[in-house]
Amino acid sequence: MAKKTTEKKKTAKRSSDVAAAEKLAATAKKSIIKPDQDGEIDDVAAVKKLNDARDAIVDELRKSIVGMDQVIDEVLIAIFSRGHGLLEGVPGLAKTLLVSSIAKTLSLSFKRIQFTPDLMPSDITGSELLQDDPETRERRFMFSKGPIFSNIVLADEINRTPPKTQAALLEAMQEKMVSAGGEDFALEPPFFVLATQNPLEQEGTYALPEAQLDRFMFKINVNYPSEQEEIDIMRSVTGSGGGALQEVIGRQDILALQDLVTRVPVADHIFQYVAAFVRATRPGEENAPGFIKDFVSWGCGPRACLNLITGAKARAILHGRFNASLEDVQALALPVMRHRMGLNFAAQSEGVDSDHVIGRLLEEIPSDKALYESEAATA
Repeated sequence: MAKKTTEKKKTAKRSSDVAAAEKLAATAKKSIIKPDQDGEIDDVAAVKKLNDARDAIVDELRKSIVGMDQVIDEVLIAIFSRGHGLLEGVPGLAKTLLVSSIAKTLSLSFKRIQFTPDLMPSDITGSELLQDDPETRERRFMFSKGPIFSNIVLADEINRTPPKTQAALLEAMQEKMVSAGGEDFALEPPFFVLATQNPLEQEGTYALPEAQLDRFMFKINVNYPSEQEEIDIMRSVTGSGGGALQEVIGRQDILALQDLVTRVPVADHIFQYVAAFVRATRPGEENAPGFIKDFVSWGCGPRACLNLITGAKARAILHGRFNASLEDVQALALPVMRHRMGLNFAAQSEGVDSDHVIGRLLEEIPSDKALYESEAATA
């Protein structure tokens, strides 16, 4: 009897594996990025297809999301750059709906974790449970995976949980794996964490340290909708809605796009501009502007440079170009850098925030290609 039960379980497992393989094959058939006869991918043609797919994704999101164009763009750029995002906005701005809708249109698994003061690390990563082994019928500890094992994870109100639990999530974000019981469990790519926090409530919260904030590629501000957008929201929510969301691209397309981002060329003068721009945020630098020395305690580190370049590449692809431009870099300066610098008391007393500082830098740091080329020639 025990032998028959074991054989049934093995048969069921094989059936499950076959079903998973068939689903993966079906996704590959629907893929919009396909290699040619030699197994190569035409990068320029792939960029065109993915630009069309980006427009289709936005059109699908319009069924459930009103406005938030810039937020949608920044979230997509972070996903395709293999980064993570921190969303900051007051409650009720459809942050959760946005993330779940993006997961649906990208054919990715989605989990939401509500962070609370009593949340434990094992509630995120998973835990070992005493279970019956289906093959040996012996009782042993087996790892039960937690909600972190999803393609897109929404960490809702991350600043409401103690640092120990925050660290468990941030470690998984960095290492792309979870360690338990002496084993490492890889997180299936693509893996993207979008954390949210409420800027209004500070009581009973645990602010993320600067070193952990630096793990997030973007800090994305979600603002109130415009008057017309608010009217459109009322019509949409209280009416029949825009219909069910459709899947636009699949997991294989996203992985191909993430690889494609690394192959986007970047001109030398853009590297020089990014280095000059980021170094200008550091008050100890000799050439730092006066307002930086007046208002900034510490500036952005090298990770800001890396994220500006990678993000510029992804933004170029999403806009149908196979080359990163200064416009791409400047468009991402705020989400990349606003959480990577510390302002002093003088800035706080005068109502100066990091966005104001970055905005002034965008105006003062020269972006003339010829200037950087001449400096390189004389170096």
